[in-house]
Amino acid sequence: MPIKEGWRGRFFEDFAVGDVYQHPLGRTVTTTDNMWFTLLTQNTAPIHFDHHYAAQTEFGKPLVDSTFTLALVTGQSVADISQNVFANLGWDEVRLPHPVFEGDTIYSQSEVLATRESRSRPNVGIVTVKTSGYNQEGKIVITFKRTIMVYKRGHAPQITRLTME
Repeated sequence: MPIKEGWRGRFFEDFAVGDVYQHPLGRTVTTTDNMWFTLLTQNTAPIHFDHHYAAQTEFGKPLVDSTFTLALVTGQSVADISQNVFANLGWDEVRLPHPVFEGDTIYSQSEVLATRESRSRPNVGIVTVKTSGYNQEGKIVITFKRTIMVYKRGHAPQITRLTME
């Protein structure tokens, strides 16, 4: 039986300014996600994990920890943007125009803003994207620019694939 190679992500040569990638997976945020992430990162703001406290705010319910939203939307973009990353160089201009609540489903997309050769490493290039996350109602909940170093084709470490007999 012939083996069909799966998606291995984009390499530097595959990015073009203006390309937009709609990332394939959405994710519903649960109460457990919000509480665990908040407490694992030692964020002591009760608006994220104390439902009684949060009910007294103008939102009336817990807000999802904004750093969880950043991590989730970044993660959603990996298959299209950084599967072949050498290194993350930074996140810039992070904006949170609408709150995320437990039970919201988050989707995302990224637009390629810039590409250039690395001046210090001939085996990688630098890519800058603008990523937007939005909820099930289409409201933008986060935007940010992210700059990464991406391997050029033929230069990424090899992923071991087992052969089934």
